[in-house]
Amino acid sequence: MKPTLLALFAATTLVTARADPLPLPAAQAAAHVLNRIAFGPAPGDLERVTRGGVRAYIDSQLEPAAIAWPSALDERLAALETPNRSAGKTLGEFEEARRNARDEAPAALAQRRARVARIARETAEARLLRAIQSPRQLEEVMVDFWFNHFNVAASKGSVQALVASYERDAIRPYVFGSFRQLLGATARHPAMLYYLDNYLSAAPAPAGAKAGVKAGVKGRPRGLNENYARELMELHTLGVDGGYTQRDVTELARMFTGWTYDQRALIGEDQLFRFDPRRHDQGAKTWLGRAVPAQGQAEGEMALDVLAVHPATARHLSYKLAQYFVQDEPPPALVERMARSWQANDGDIRAVLRVLFASDEFMAPASVGAKFKTPYQYVVSAARASAAPLGDIGPLLGTMNQLGMPLYGCQTPDGYKNTEAAWMNPHALTRRIVFATALGAGRLPLRAGVQPAPLQAASSVTPAPLDPQQLESTLGAAVSARTRDLVAASPVALRAAMLLGGPDFMQR
Repeated sequence: MKPTLLALFAATTLVTARADPLPLPAAQAAAHVLNRIAFGPAPGDLERVTRGGVRAYIDSQLEPAAIAWPSALDERLAALETPNRSAGKTLGEFEEARRNARDEAPAALAQRRARVARIARETAEARLLRAIQSPRQLEEVMVDFWFNHFNVAASKGSVQALVASYERDAIRPYVFGSFRQLLGATARHPAMLYYLDNYLSAAPAPAGAKAGVKAGVKGRPRGLNENYARELMELHTLGVDGGYTQRDVTELARMFTGWTYDQRALIGEDQLFRFDPRRHDQGAKTWLGRAVPAQGQAEGEMALDVLAVHPATARHLSYKLAQYFVQDEPPPALVERMARSWQANDGDIRAVLRVLFASDEFMAPASVGAKFKTPYQYVVSAARASAAPLGDIGPLLGTMNQLGMPLYGCQTPDGYKNTEAAWMNPHALTRRIVFATALGAGRLPLRAGVQPAPLQAASSVTPAPLDPQQLESTLGAAVSARTRDLVAASPVALRAAMLLGGPDFMQR
């Protein structure tokens, strides 16, 4: 990048909050809400939200089924095979490709690898198309939140083939509903069972006996595995300070023995979950101070019932939601009100969100621009604001990789962080500016024809530079007066890049 352009970007500083003692003007309130419960404004959004009212927009987004679905987006999604077929069929193709890859001639090997790559590409394309083009923006924001909360890494073996089903079947249907149902859906999905190894967990062999071999997925030694039980309490529900002990982890792991899946049944019959009583620990347990008699699968279901509405879960999840939507250090009083709603409504997510979005803290001037966009949020919001027709999603995925946030790529079960400290550093800012410059100048090959293009395909149509006036109008009150002045004083060719790579756009 030219030094002069870097100097122009350096002329502004990142602002994490705006100290305005007055209520938000209507235009600024609309921009703020679109940057929090949507992935930023697309052309025309600010005018619609301002005209209809912020509260009406929030209410509509909380009931996404009533929002009309674009036929063009529906057609594009319907053309993708992987997101529209069963987990078993996708896993079968994936396993066949991996199984035969070692013995194939070079040409056939390349074809097998292309099949695996297509699974990954189509899964990612469906997520990005929805995030960028769906009018049900809060639904897509909540998919981002909950997938990250119940993270699985596509890089781990079969998870890559199961991610599309996991998002479609275990996350999306429940993002506004009962947390207990969401918790159960993730617990029983093969992506989570495989990722945290619970599919291998079985009652320990009696003292002095030889360890058996697990009958099921891949014939590995059987025994107790505590990975899922630990993350279920530490990450998914109670939180690290949730008041449990290591013994509680072990006892919970015993309660979840036998929760598995059979790969043959999954591929042949699309059977996502199986409880194997032969592998379940039939002994009595004591967990979180309560006696747990031997009840088979019901022991794990009872644990999910308890964890979903536990006071520590209500606080932990309310904190995470407030941190995502309000500030990196959310106001304690808001978290407490949300936690009370969580318990009063048995973990009804929509009810808790209503408390959050109706709060003074959510609409406070100090909250405007107080969140720094994650790479995912930044890339998606740039694509929305630019309204560039999406053909090849490769440049978007590549940018997220370069920014350290590959889609479905977080290796650890705690998911990606959503705080400024995690993502704001000189190298990341430089990479964002490079992306903004390419997108603003029309050098990012997003237009590759009507049909989706392979990730590595060259664009057949050269995108035109973005119109900086249109872009500034789209962003509206989210662009500060200082940034407007700097953009106006810059060369025309740099103005769109200044808007997309400047500090205002990096905040939400």
